[in-house]
Amino acid sequence: MSSCSRVGLFGGTFDPLHNAHLEVARQSLAQTNLGKVILIPSKHPPHKSVKGMTEAEVRYEMVKRAIERRENLEVSPVEINREGPSYTIDTLKAMKEIYDKIAFIVGADNLINIDTWKDPERLLDSCPFIVAPRGGILKGDFEKNIFEGKDLRFLDMSEISLSSTEVRERIMEGQPVDGMVPEEIRDFIQKEALYRVVSEEARGN
Repeated sequence: MSSCSRVGLFGGTFDPLHNAHLEVARQSLAQTNLGKVILIPSKHPPHKSVKGMTEAEVRYEMVKRAIERRENLEVSPVEINREGPSYTIDTLKAMKEIYDKIAFIVGADNLINIDTWKDPERLLDSCPFIVAPRGGILKGDFEKNIFEGKDLRFLDMSEISLSSTEVRERIMEGQPVDGMVPEEIRDFIQKEALYRVVSEEARGN
C-alpha cells in the first residue's frame, strides 16, 4: 500500500474531458493537501444512460493523452476494468487497497444528490469530499442531515459552467472547441471523427 500524500480521486464520464475538469483538478491540488489527482473514467455510470456514450476505452485514451505531460495527474482504468455499474463506493474500496489516504473530488450539483447514490452514508464516511462549485448550488445547501458532520472541503474557484454536452454539441454543429478542451483531446477527436455523426432524428428531420 502506498504511503504517499492524500490522493484525490476524480470520477466522471469525461465524454470528453474538458478544460474545466482540468481546472478542478489543478485547484484541488493547489488548495488541499493532495499529492496527486487520479482521473477515473466511468464505464457504466449508474445515473446516466450508456446509449450514445463514447466507448469507455476511447474516453480513457482521451484522458490519458491529456494528462501525460501534466504534473501530478494520473488516469486509472479501475472502473473500466470492473463489470457492472460504476458505483463510487466500490471504486473507493478498491482504491483504499492501494492508497493509505484518499479524497473524492466531485461537483456540487452531483454531491447534493448523493442520497440517490449507492450506500450514501457509508460513502460520505469513507473519505473527505472535495467539492467544486457548480449548478448554482451554495455551500449552505449542504446543511441537510445527510451531510452533518461529514468532511466536505469546498474549493474557492469560479463556478464551472462548461460541460461535456456543450463540447459535443459544438462539434456536431461544426463549431470549434479551441480553448474548451486540451489540444491533445481536440486533435484526437478530429483524427477519430468523434461526435460528428448526427442522425436525421437528432437534426429534427
